[in-house]
Amino acid sequence: MVKQGEQRRLWASVCRALRGHCPKCGGAKLFKSYLKQVEACPACGEAWSEVRADDGPAWLTILIVGHLLAPFVLPIAMEDRLPLWLLVLVLALFSTALCLLLLPRCKGVFIAMIWALRANSS
Repeated sequence: MVKQGEQRRLWASVCRALRGHCPKCGGAKLFKSYLKQVEACPACGEAWSEVRADDGPAWLTILIVGHLLAPFVLPIAMEDRLPLWLLVLVLALFSTALCLLLLPRCKGVFIAMIWALRANSS
């Protein structure tokens, strides 16, 4: 059930969250550390501690990283030009770097979507 009141624009909220800012106003940071969201936005006062993304960001991060790496990994692995240890090392480094880069952005997207769609409202 959607509450009457302020209009929440989904794509504007998602774009703000991708930059790591408050999905409501974009005026302050959404995270106080790597993945720890602020209790409330210092600019607009929106309570972010009530919005929980749970396992969604990890799922989305793995989905994106897998789809980004697969087109490169398969041809390289099939040619057998690199030693296996080097291939595994390069894949581990790239996948770890991509995961670390994408995880906070995916969490921001989930928080923004939950907020904009009022999915945490009772």
